[in-house]
Amino acid sequence: MSNIVQYIIVRSDLKSTLSWPLGALIAQCCHATAAVIHLHADDEDTKAYLCDLDNMHKVVLEAKDEAALVKVAEKLKENDIKHKMWIEQPENIPTCIAIKPYVKDNIHKFVKHLKLLK
Repeated sequence: MSNIVQYIIVRSDLKSTLSWPLGALIAQCCHATAAVIHLHADDEDTKAYLCDLDNMHKVVLEAKDEAALVKVAEKLKENDIKHKMWIEQPENIPTCIAIKPYVKDNIHKFVKHLKLLK
């Protein structure tokens, strides 16, 4: 299998400033990841990623706040990078972005400026 990775970008201010519980943040990531996998189930990289379930590689990164998350989404859209921004309802709060699985060399340049979520 080639080096396929899935990146998830989460707003770090949800926990630090808005005091969301850790479980709520994890749920946001799960929602976005499931949605983007579903939306791109016919994609070749997604199929390859799902063929080796025991070796899936995900990287969870942080965006400092909503504005930073939206900026990442805009950059991804400009470059036709397939992703799903999860917007928690009914609050209508953008919480995270899951990018569909890509070969790392094709996607890393779009996320390398972000830090790992702590």
